[in-house]
Amino acid sequence: MPSELSLPLPYLWSFLLALARVGGVVAFVPVPGWRRAPETTRILLALSLTFALAPVWPQAPATRGMGQVIGWIFSESLLGLSLGLAVNLVVEGFTIAAQILGLQAGYAYASTIDPSTEADSSVLQVIVQLAASLLFFSFGMDAQIIRALGQSFTNYPPGEWLGNWSQLERILQLSAAMWNTALRLAMPVVAMLILLDLTMAILGKVATQLQLLTLAFPVKMLMTLAMLALLAGAVPELFREQSAAALLVWAK
Repeated sequence: MPSELSLPLPYLWSFLLALARVGGVVAFVPVPGWRRAPETTRILLALSLTFALAPVWPQAPATRGMGQVIGWIFSESLLGLSLGLAVNLVVEGFTIAAQILGLQAGYAYASTIDPSTEADSSVLQVIVQLAASLLFFSFGMDAQIIRALGQSFTNYPPGEWLGNWSQLERILQLSAAMWNTALRLAMPVVAMLILLDLTMAILGKVATQLQLLTLAFPVKMLMTLAMLALLAGAVPELFREQSAAALLVWAK
């Protein structure tokens, strides 16, 4: 008779709780098209990461009933979602800046398909979102997230996070920093566009025969691209700064 394969019950609980935490993080990975990826792909990634982190699984607390286990799974899912949301807020700051600029510069009139949501979005917004996603991988944020995820099992063993709201305060700070990042990127360009509008208004008063309406769109678009080229050098450092702040959410 072949021997039957049996798994210790505490090991099974540790796997399920770790999977709930990893699944919450995977749900918010800021990769274009990831949210529209097949369910099988996302499930396989969550399972692979969970098994890869098996050496750092802490021993699950002794079970007291199905209600307690459900509470642990709920706690782990919330922790994973909060940590994934913290990382996603980094990319959203750059997306908001692109939305502001797209409206002011006229790029909002040209739309394309957003690979993340498959909805109509401005061209500038999609370009900036793709650039932020490339910076995500260029700085090795994927590896840092996996490393921090493994450290989180030491800081917050399964079933012990619920009721600790320190991460909520840090996520709220990241939400404020998201708007700060968007304004820091958009305001120089918006200020330049306002000066350009004032200049065209004065030219319209001086030379009424000029067709300024037909010139406004191409001039504003070109000036926006020029300003973005000047600001491009500061974007990686700004992304690195926000990414470091997002990873601090994992700290105890």
